[in-house]
Amino acid sequence: MTLNNAAHLEVIGLRHAYGDQEVVRDLSFSLPRGAIGCLLGPSGCGKTTVLRCIAGFEAVQEGEIRLAGRVVSRPGARLPPEKRRIGMVFQDYALFPHLRIAENIIFGLQRAPTAERAARLHELAELVGLSPVLQKYPHEISGGQQQRVALARALARRPELLLLDEPFSNLDVELRERLSLEVRDILRASGATAILVTHDQHEAFAMADEIGVLHQGRIQQWDTAYNLYHRPANRFVADFVGQGVFLPAKVLSSNQLHIELGVLNAEAMPQGRDVEVLLRPDDVVHDDAAPTRAEVVHKAFRGAEILYTLRLASGRKVLALVPSHHNHALGERIGIRLDVDHVVAFQPQS
Repeated sequence: MTLNNAAHLEVIGLRHAYGDQEVVRDLSFSLPRGAIGCLLGPSGCGKTTVLRCIAGFEAVQEGEIRLAGRVVSRPGARLPPEKRRIGMVFQDYALFPHLRIAENIIFGLQRAPTAERAARLHELAELVGLSPVLQKYPHEISGGQQQRVALARALARRPELLLLDEPFSNLDVELRERLSLEVRDILRASGATAILVTHDQHEAFAMADEIGVLHQGRIQQWDTAYNLYHRPANRFVADFVGQGVFLPAKVLSSNQLHIELGVLNAEAMPQGRDVEVLLRPDDVVHDDAAPTRAEVVHKAFRGAEILYTLRLASGRKVLALVPSHHNHALGERIGIRLDVDHVVAFQPQS
């Protein structure tokens, strides 16, 4: 992976282990100032360990971490967490229940002059929309407001980097989606550089400029959400990001392959005669005029759209995302056609 010399945060060849258990290996990425990055992956993939190494809570066995051009971690040398100018937002927010919201926000500014504390409190309260509740206690406000208190407190000291460890995991799905967009806007307005850790790809897509998909301690792909979805680097990324199914295919030429639903044109093919093609729900279009028919075997109503699971003539299944006014019954056969802009093909799994 090529690193940017002008990056605000650089993680280079990081390795970390707990005893004989290697958790992170040869992990590298960089992030420019003002950007929001994300470490995305399933439980146990090493993403929280990376965050703890960046924060200074864990030593590194190999590699180097640089922040704002300064080496903060390398084997045998570690700048203490309190000297890294890093803010953190935890899963449980870690608010002080006996302090009012205003006192929670400016907790880290006790040594600053009174006028400076007051000005920063006013600025942050306006930024996160908490001005009306500054005199309340944490138990008197909602979960979403508590999350914004934690964010404001982390931003209070103008950190070089903000770390967010699964910050929305304790919230319901609807609030989580709304707050992820709000937090992104707040970070943009503050100019903060941030790293988010999550297992939820919807949060990652909503918030991050660049996303690293982790698996078994390695970054499989560091890229934009668009490229992770449409141009996955390997089969793990293709499986983990978004929904889809793999269909067997025959390579016809250097840029064409054949699947059950027709011929696809591709820019590059994996080696071998037999491959498997990833079809996303948006690659399969419902079209009453299409000659190819598929049976509806499952449907999931999603408001504006319905996600259909369709059985093909071979018995294999595909997914199709269809506007919800096309409300078909289970067992009904509907017309479908392909509309594939990005052909994603890999060698079959052994």
